[in-house]
Amino acid sequence: MSPACGTVAGVSTPLQELLVRHVESGTIPGAVALLGPADAETVAAGSAELGGAPMRVDAIMRIQSMTKIVTSVAALRLVEAGRLDLEQSVVPWLPELDNRRVLRSPDADLDDTEPARGPVTLRHLLTNTSGYGMILQAAPLQQAMLDNGTESGPEPPALGADEWLHRLAELPLAFQPGTGWRYHHSFGLLGILISRVVGQPLGEHLTADVFEPLGMPDTAFWVPPDKLDRLPAAYRRGESGFEETEPATGGFYASPPPFDVSHAELVSTVADFHRFLVALVAGELISPAHLAALRSDQVPASVKSEDSFFPGFWNGAGWGFGVSVRTDGPDRGRFGWAGGQGTDFFVDPDGTVGLLYTQVEMGAHIWPLLEAFQALRLPG
Repeated sequence: MSPACGTVAGVSTPLQELLVRHVESGTIPGAVALLGPADAETVAAGSAELGGAPMRVDAIMRIQSMTKIVTSVAALRLVEAGRLDLEQSVVPWLPELDNRRVLRSPDADLDDTEPARGPVTLRHLLTNTSGYGMILQAAPLQQAMLDNGTESGPEPPALGADEWLHRLAELPLAFQPGTGWRYHHSFGLLGILISRVVGQPLGEHLTADVFEPLGMPDTAFWVPPDKLDRLPAAYRRGESGFEETEPATGGFYASPPPFDVSHAELVSTVADFHRFLVALVAGELISPAHLAALRSDQVPASVKSEDSFFPGFWNGAGWGFGVSVRTDGPDRGRFGWAGGQGTDFFVDPDGTVGLLYTQVEMGAHIWPLLEAFQALRLPG
């Protein structure tokens, strides 16, 4: 299939049918996807922007939280190189996190704290148990994160890595490290940790250590000028329909970032990310022991509280290193994760890889597409 191929002609597979159906019903303007083994074909449907050119199979998409597995692998490679340890305090590289104060309860006033009983470790970052993360219920800490610009959201970063860390470190932890679970911010810290350990921005390290050796030319923190025609528009769903948040060929990722984005998230293609996942499960990136840990539940039941994330998140699920893992049900053993700009991936125990890239912000309107994608099965 030509890299410039867009809307699929002659629909012939369940994956192609799924994409076309959701384009025609208005769920998404376009999508790129893949389902299968190492030699699976990438397909595309719809358009790169409303009323615009067809979506290309080599579209460079904003993958957001799918970045988490990439930084997890990069960190584990540093462990295997003897430069980090899973149980090691991160304070030698992130001195901003020394002498942490911890809220006596997650909804306590910001001055109602006690000293941290132990340091934040690499394991805490990989498992979202550092004490930093999204606060989903109204609380003084939630408001403080909103006020100082460290709350999470779908928008590109507004602060450089060091400033973001400085502001985050002004706030107390929501819980003692290792005793709770909150999503997202641990991985911003992880990216900064890696950059300080290696002495260069995270993007440069990932390119040299992972992307270039694997042949992933389109994965980075921004899109160079000669590839901008492959960057689709980004949308969210508003009351009256799609609202453009970033234009095709433009926006935050269309030029070098104005500050260090070691705490931020990547753009990539389906082909690049497929290559990464195939290499990962083939044992080309990390040791068998670390791969087994990455794709198995690393979070104790005691921290899986109902208020830690959205309702039902922990039903038959756990968290490994940078990914969700299925612990029960027909998909037991599957690992994967999604990105806030409508991307998703999974890997099954038999090596089947599923990848879905859309350009529409996550929300209720897109859940039926993601659920149908997760339910697809290869013939036979």
